[in-house]
Amino acid sequence: MARETNGLFDPTIGRQMEKRGFNENYLSGEKMDSTFADGTHPSYKDVILNESDRTVYLKKPLVIDLGAIAKGMAIDLAAKVLKPFPGFIVDAGGDIYAGGKNERNRPWRIGIKHPIKPAEVIVIGSIGLSDAAICTSGSYERISPLISNEHHLFNPLIGGSPSKMVSCTVIAPFAILADAFSTASFVMGVPRGLEQMKKMHLGGLMITSSLNLYMTDQFKETWLWKKV
Repeated sequence: MARETNGLFDPTIGRQMEKRGFNENYLSGEKMDSTFADGTHPSYKDVILNESDRTVYLKKPLVIDLGAIAKGMAIDLAAKVLKPFPGFIVDAGGDIYAGGKNERNRPWRIGIKHPIKPAEVIVIGSIGLSDAAICTSGSYERISPLISNEHHLFNPLIGGSPSKMVSCTVIAPFAILADAFSTASFVMGVPRGLEQMKKMHLGGLMITSSLNLYMTDQFKETWLWKKV
C-alpha cells in the first residue's frame, strides 16, 4: 500500500504518532516514548521484507505503526472462521465484514455515521453489502491531545493531518484492504483518492469538511441518502 500511494500511506510514522499523543496502551495505560527514533526521518523504503525467509530488516531506527490495518486483519481472520454460515456480521469498532445475506435473505444494510455529529447516533446514509468489507476512517474519531487541529490520520509528506476531509468509507473484498485504503484515500483527498479507488475497483464514499459527498459508481448503486 505504501508503494501504491508513493508514501502517502506509510507504516513508519509510529514516532510521529507518539509525538501527537497516540502512544498509550489501551489495556495497561503504559506510554511509549521512542526517543531512539528522533531525527531519523524514516519512510517505508527503510523497511525491507524478505518474503522467502519471512524476515524484516530496518535500515534505520524507526517505529512501525500497524493501526491502519490491524483491525482489518482481525476481521478477515474472524470472517474466515464464520464462512460456513449463510449470514454473519463481524464488527470491530465500526469496521465491518458482512458475510452472506441477512435474515430476510437480502444484503446487509450498513449505516454510515454522520461525520459532523459523531457523538449522536445519526447516520448520513446506508449501503447494501454482501460478502464484502466496509471500513471508515474519520477525523472525528481520535483527536490529538497535544497538537491543535491534529488527529490520528497523518500525511507523512506534509507532516500533519489533512483538514479538508472528515470521513472516507471504502468497500473491498476483504477488510485489511478496506481498512488500509480508507486511511490512504482520506490522506489523498478528493479527487486523487476517488480516482485511486476507481482504479482498484473499490467502492468508496468521501465526505469533505463542508459536507460534500463524493462516491464511486460502485458505491452509488445501493446508497440510500438520509437527510439529517
